[in-house]
Amino acid sequence: MESTLRTALVDWLKSDPQLSAALNDVTEEAPSRSAPPWLGIAASASTDWSTKGTKGREVRIAIELHTRGDAADETASLVSLIENRIEALTAAQTGFHLVTSQFLRARAEQRPRNTRAVLLEYRFRLLAA
Repeated sequence: MESTLRTALVDWLKSDPQLSAALNDVTEEAPSRSAPPWLGIAASASTDWSTKGTKGREVRIAIELHTRGDAADETASLVSLIENRIEALTAAQTGFHLVTSQFLRARAEQRPRNTRAVLLEYRFRLLAA
């Protein structure tokens, strides 16, 4: 279910018109040739979250946004769009049902050559469809 969620999440983020206009790429990992701003899944991990009759997973996903520039407010507005889109992820998915999603934490840093990175971590609880 972890891989299926990763794919569904990337597709969901890519399908948002505002995000697709603002980002050069949304991918499951760091893109090989995209210039900032881009968004990728940095890491994920899952544990059992099954019930007596249904297989389930708790999946934690870290999503990393890379931007370039001096203006932190532009990065903040992109983070807000990403958070809103993730919160709107529909429960019924192919292969699983999203029971809960929860923001866990964020970390932002200024990097060399005028770049910024924001890491957003979420927890998703899924049951097999």
